[in-house]
Amino acid sequence: MPTPTLSPTTVPPLRAAVDRFPTVLWNDSADPVELAQSIAFGAVGATCNPVIALAAVKAHLDVWGPRIAQLAAEHPAAGESELGWKVVEELSIEAARLLEPAFRESDGRNGRLSIQTDPRLHRDADALVEQAVYFSGLAENIIVKIPATAVGIRAIEEATFRGVSINVTVSFTVAQAVAAAQAIERGLDRRAEAGEPEREFGSVVTIMGGRLDDWLKHYVQKNRILLDPGHLEWAGVAALKKAHRIFTERGYRSRVLSAAFRNHLQWSELQGGDLVVSPPFDWQRRINENGIPAEDRIDVPVDPAVIQTLRDRVPEFSRAYDEDGMTVEEFDRFGATVRTLRQFLEADEQLDRIVRDILLPPV
Repeated sequence: MPTPTLSPTTVPPLRAAVDRFPTVLWNDSADPVELAQSIAFGAVGATCNPVIALAAVKAHLDVWGPRIAQLAAEHPAAGESELGWKVVEELSIEAARLLEPAFRESDGRNGRLSIQTDPRLHRDADALVEQAVYFSGLAENIIVKIPATAVGIRAIEEATFRGVSINVTVSFTVAQAVAAAQAIERGLDRRAEAGEPEREFGSVVTIMGGRLDDWLKHYVQKNRILLDPGHLEWAGVAALKKAHRIFTERGYRSRVLSAAFRNHLQWSELQGGDLVVSPPFDWQRRINENGIPAEDRIDVPVDPAVIQTLRDRVPEFSRAYDEDGMTVEEFDRFGATVRTLRQFLEADEQLDRIVRDILLPPV
């Protein structure tokens, strides 16, 4: 079947969705070139993490190489990691400026630039909170990413209490999403009890649907489980739809965010709800190029036969899909959590190596 194309008069699907639904588009990159184009598509938010920052630095090493050398001269005692995180900060601040109009227009609900806490701090709640407070001060529209681990859930509540807007990350399951939303609620309630002024935090709770799918595909391969491979494309979507329904029914003051795209369903199946979809820029282009329809599908359930097959054949799916599928203490050992934290830590190491090669060029 030929790939559909858009006529010059056709409204691109991303723009059509932005114009019709409360669902909002964020760009899963802080690269200023990509972000500017994504804003033209209708994006009102963006994100940065070690993987994204590493990709941006590699893509624009002609710009960041000299800047890293300059930062090293300005901070002669700074090590590789400190200099690498200064790059992350500068990249985030630049992206945050591009989002200021959306921040003003939405009174702080959107127009947010997400910056991630250092994954090397994932075992230290106090350190996560302190870094979150620091990052929150870099720009008015910064939102800070804290992982949905046992330590992270504690940090999310405390950072919220201290006035930080939160983007929950390293989160793949309904249980993690609900625990994180409840932590944000506790932090907001504590602020009210302490007499702190109410304001729009714009906090979001991410479910990395594609990374959940990745983990389940790894699990079935490792355990020699055979089933219709198409079923595994729906697991993340199912978790996102269920989490959105729970958030809506309970009136949580945070929104669900869909991230880590592996297929267009993680955009098209979520339209119509009050939530955030955050595809990488290339996925945005592909959605537009292929004319994927923007339809209200958030309340259309995933095929019950698919859900039942996944429950029957893949125990890890039930852990991800059920609200009580895991305790908070079990979050840290969930396969997708371990794999993602390791990837973020490895990206930190790679960014350190880039800085090292600039400070001490190989001979």
